[in-house]
Amino acid sequence: MTYSLDTPSIQTLKAEARELRTSRQAAGESLTHGAALEAVARTHGFRDWNTACAMLPERIASPLQVGQRVRGTYLGQSFTGLVLGVRIRADMSHYDITVKFDQPVDVVSSELFSAFRQRVNATIDIRGVSPARLGNGEPQLRIQPL
Repeated sequence: MTYSLDTPSIQTLKAEARELRTSRQAAGESLTHGAALEAVARTHGFRDWNTACAMLPERIASPLQVGQRVRGTYLGQSFTGLVLGVRIRADMSHYDITVKFDQPVDVVSSELFSAFRQRVNATIDIRGVSPARLGNGEPQLRIQPL
């Protein structure tokens, strides 16, 4: 089976089931965890929870791995570097990433002074693009494997 970028993982469905159960309990309704899993599986088009488990991946793979060499742009400046950390965010579609640049990057466009960064933490999507934008609309970070 092939997976697209919007294919949920088993972890995503489990999180949805926990949320459903919590919201029902807040409304004064009783719902078992198993019933919540079954309901979420059906909302995603599966016959039942077991079918969903058989069809979906356990987790969606990260676009980058710790120790991987990368290249890209940070605040408009080109870089190459090493991925020091990757952590999936709760929304299951973004990652917190830490990158150590091979050469420090000047993050100031002024000719009057400089501010160099060699290690940055950022959030990226599965394509390696930061949702945070610069004033001109460009992403703060674009990153891809070497």
